[in-house]
Amino acid sequence: MRIVRLANFVTTHTGGLRTALRNLGEGYLRAGHEAILIVPGRERSDIETSQGRVITLPSSPLPRTGGYRVMARRSELTRLLDSLEPDRIEVSDRATLRWTGGWARGAGVGSLMVSHESLAGLLGVWGMPKRDQLADRLNLRTAEHFDTIVCTTGFAAAEFRRLGVPNLVEVPLGVDLDEFHPSRRDPAIRARYARPDELLVAFCSRLSAAKRPELAVDAIAALRNAKVPAVLAVAGDGTRRAALAYRAARLPVRFAGHIADRSAVAALMASADVVVSPGPVETFGLAALEALACGTPVVVNRSSALPEVVGDAGVAVAGTPEAFAEGVRTLMERPEAERRAAARSRAEGFGWQRAVDGFLRAHGALPEPAAAGVAITRPRPETVLRPSVPRPTT
Repeated sequence: MRIVRLANFVTTHTGGLRTALRNLGEGYLRAGHEAILIVPGRERSDIETSQGRVITLPSSPLPRTGGYRVMARRSELTRLLDSLEPDRIEVSDRATLRWTGGWARGAGVGSLMVSHESLAGLLGVWGMPKRDQLADRLNLRTAEHFDTIVCTTGFAAAEFRRLGVPNLVEVPLGVDLDEFHPSRRDPAIRARYARPDELLVAFCSRLSAAKRPELAVDAIAALRNAKVPAVLAVAGDGTRRAALAYRAARLPVRFAGHIADRSAVAALMASADVVVSPGPVETFGLAALEALACGTPVVVNRSSALPEVVGDAGVAVAGTPEAFAEGVRTLMERPEAERRAAARSRAEGFGWQRAVDGFLRAHGALPEPAAAGVAITRPRPETVLRPSVPRPTT
């Protein structure tokens, strides 16, 4: 099966989406399928990678978004899709690329939309009036355009479920349990950010309004006011960087910037005492799951999907500095060996192979799990497997 995947809003700094795309693509290849990813960029390119063929289309940057680009020329993308002759498309942007569902239907191609965000939540962050009504209208249109809607948590699925959307599937994402591992803990990394008598809190995320990074900084202030010698290590970059630096001017906050080396991110997470994930509209939270895989517990915003993900390996609190500070103290009251073992154990239920299998079932490429000895296959549109098209040399 040839699965063509499309995603806007992908940059070198988009950790969660980029990680999910890479791991799913690699999984599709392992399962014997052909994976092609189309993304925006500065220049046109067409290369083979570990996740399959990646085609980059020249696209204009969006102002004030931290480097995001959008493939806006529909005619160019339509011609490319026509030439690739996919059996299925998988779209990771339900705003600017929703129209591709209509293309797929007209071409007799099966289609899947991955909902990576809470639309109502994002509209709230952006200050949009009547956000729920607007989100409902847009979500209904999305569901009408695609054969299947995939959500990664019940939290993400809720805004579709309340509309009675029938073509909805829940598939959790995963984590690399080898790359993110307690063995990554490094005394030298810890010493870079904190003294032995200090509590090292880490925040690893894009620095944007939706991630609420200022809440992590303010939680450190609340901890220091309560005489807890906490310091914050911030791994990430984005449009809020300058404002955060100003906000943290008198606090022990160390900005590491964007860390491209994933093993270095894992080392920071494993070396921290606690990781905080304050985003109120997270629909999965890969960074929080990666922290758990490193054996580090997480304080999360209870308004997000993260309580589903972290379970009792973390603490879910209200979105205030005082609540996050209290959540850190609560986790630190647990014996270290116990809290780290619980974190790792929770993460072990989220391997990437499970996620890949779930997505392939949603594509109709795998049967449903057997029930009472009977294998059930999800109904899907008829597709014709086509031979591979020639690839340009690069």
